[in-house]
Amino acid sequence: MLTRIKPLRNISSQSVAKSLSLRYASKDASTAKTVQQISGYEHLPNNSTVFSMIQPTGKFHIGNYLGAIKAWRTLSESNVEECKFIFGVADLHAITIPKKSTELKANRLEAMASILSSGIDPKKCILFYQSAVPEHAELHWYLTCITSMGALNRMTQWKSKQQEVESTSSKKFLFEHTKAGLFCYPVLQAADVLMYNSTHVPVGDDQSQHLELCRAIATSFNDVYDTKFFNIPKTLLTPSQKILSLRNPTKKMSKSDKDQKACVYVTDSPEEIQTKIRKAVTDSQQGPIYFDPVERPGVSNLINIISGISNKPVDEVVKDLEGVTEHSVLKNRVADLLIEEFSKERDLYEKLMGDAAYLEQVYNQGRDQAREIASANIKQIRKLIGMD
Repeated sequence: MLTRIKPLRNISSQSVAKSLSLRYASKDASTAKTVQQISGYEHLPNNSTVFSMIQPTGKFHIGNYLGAIKAWRTLSESNVEECKFIFGVADLHAITIPKKSTELKANRLEAMASILSSGIDPKKCILFYQSAVPEHAELHWYLTCITSMGALNRMTQWKSKQQEVESTSSKKFLFEHTKAGLFCYPVLQAADVLMYNSTHVPVGDDQSQHLELCRAIATSFNDVYDTKFFNIPKTLLTPSQKILSLRNPTKKMSKSDKDQKACVYVTDSPEEIQTKIRKAVTDSQQGPIYFDPVERPGVSNLINIISGISNKPVDEVVKDLEGVTEHSVLKNRVADLLIEEFSKERDLYEKLMGDAAYLEQVYNQGRDQAREIASANIKQIRKLIGMD
């Protein structure tokens, strides 16, 4: 049922910005309850709506797999009553850095095939392309109009971009040459989540700040329009730690790395996986293997990979490695686990990439399901705003 609109009281851009800023800055107990560190997801309530998206960067590497896709599979396979699982390819986010149309199209298809080959069942979830649901862009604008620039300027990833540019150039250069989409995309992320009135969002720790902003925006909208329309979504922190480059374990694993031995793809052959892991940077320390991301980043990165693949806590992995003193033994364990984990995915990915008709059927079905929910919600949102 649509929430009845009550008269708005003295709404101004200053009051909206103040409301958002105060709520974003808040670190009270109620905010803390919105973040859950869950390993098995068995505590997901009935009738939840779980939402998550991943950017189409082409074939997935193990960081993508452990940071997102494996959690999606675990969630969608849980027997939670009347729970909706909505997963998407965030192709609108992908153009914050413009790409050639042929590259973007190929990346979108590869992402869809990678998701399906990783065990995501389209019968158990809604799987779609973000750009196929135009309501995302519409809600993005409504939410942008109640979001302060100060809140966006505090985003850690934006501040990192500022520091990166300012170390080599001036602040004027930053604002002249950085596109507005890169600054505003956290609001689009909020629109993605709120479009489906999501209750839970599985993310890695590096995205938790964006979910804090999403909650602040949802709360601000509810306050401004005197409604309780938007749920305040909870963060489900995925158990896997951030996976780092095999060749430079001080930075995140990335497909764009010039050294392709730094990145292991889900579709790599056993021989490729063995070669890349064998050449992974560790250190010169001899003796027992232990976890220390500061002093031993390379070794710790390999331990994190074992932890993510085997679903074991880091301390348990370290205990299993008791007695191991040679890096080669550690690397062999990592390679064997990865080869076994991705054997089915690799074969299925190749089959899917050769079956364009099936891929089209999956994403068209997901588009229709997503639009049915989004169009109903946007009608209510328009009425709340006065756009009906």
